[in-house]
Amino acid sequence: MDVLNDILDTLELKGALYFRTDFSSPWAVAVPDYAQAARFHLVIQGSCHVRLASGAAVDLSPGDLVLIPRGRGHVLADSAQRQATDLETVLKDSGYGGEGALVVGQGDPRASTQMVCGHFTFRAAAEHPLLRALPESLVITAAMRAREPWLDEVLRLVARRVFAEEIGSAAAVTRLSEIVFIEVLRIGVEQCEELKRIVDAFRDRQIGRALQLIHAQPGDTWTVDRLAAEAGMSRSRFAERFSALVGQGPMAYLADWRLQKALALLERGPASSVQQVASQTGYKSPAAFSRAFTGKFGVAPSAYRRRTA
Repeated sequence: MDVLNDILDTLELKGALYFRTDFSSPWAVAVPDYAQAARFHLVIQGSCHVRLASGAAVDLSPGDLVLIPRGRGHVLADSAQRQATDLETVLKDSGYGGEGALVVGQGDPRASTQMVCGHFTFRAAAEHPLLRALPESLVITAAMRAREPWLDEVLRLVARRVFAEEIGSAAAVTRLSEIVFIEVLRIGVEQCEELKRIVDAFRDRQIGRALQLIHAQPGDTWTVDRLAAEAGMSRSRFAERFSALVGQGPMAYLADWRLQKALALLERGPASSVQQVASQTGYKSPAAFSRAFTGKFGVAPSAYRRRTA
């Protein structure tokens, strides 16, 4: 069982391309908040100053990529002092129709800032320690790409497909961008201690074993004692180490994960009854499942299914 794959599949990771830019100075764009999304900006040509919601700033050069999780608003600009215009106004004023480049200004195209911009989304109510561990931003520089040939090649392919404007390019970029997200997570552990801790849990021989069992069989009757035995650890040592790496205790993690699986089953399996979903996610009765689901998400399982049908 690939735990990371199960997490991203269950939380329904999807990539989406916004546009490619052709910005000539002066320019500055305020990108608004967007819940359940992680924005990315890949600089192909020129440079970009990024102001984050906290006030921190990142300067991007050709080949650099920034990932901004949690849907937080931010500003893209040609300089730190530039006053930003909101994205909707920029789109309207430019006459951008959803195809080709978003053009701002009329300078020399060889000196403009050209970027590929998009986002990654997860289903509504998606939640996991991995998402909570993501920092305000993750930056992948051209120098880092040189040490990661797999990511470098994918990003080069993204750029080629976007600028080619051929049939199927947008679909190809969407699929490739999901690979980019996974690779950025893997490389980004060096920039964020919390993210590194979660990834270490996946890799840990004993805690990783317990996580694999939970993800492979979420409906099984797991207890701390049983998971500890499977991991080859004492109960107290297992619970302590699991909490230290994952950020919550094993039973709390199991309870939360079962409900995330329930969300996925209710959305993807319209033929399954609430009783079947309850059974598959380890609940002894539909009533117990409904109480837990409603308490967590504020809506009954049957109502959630109807809403997402």
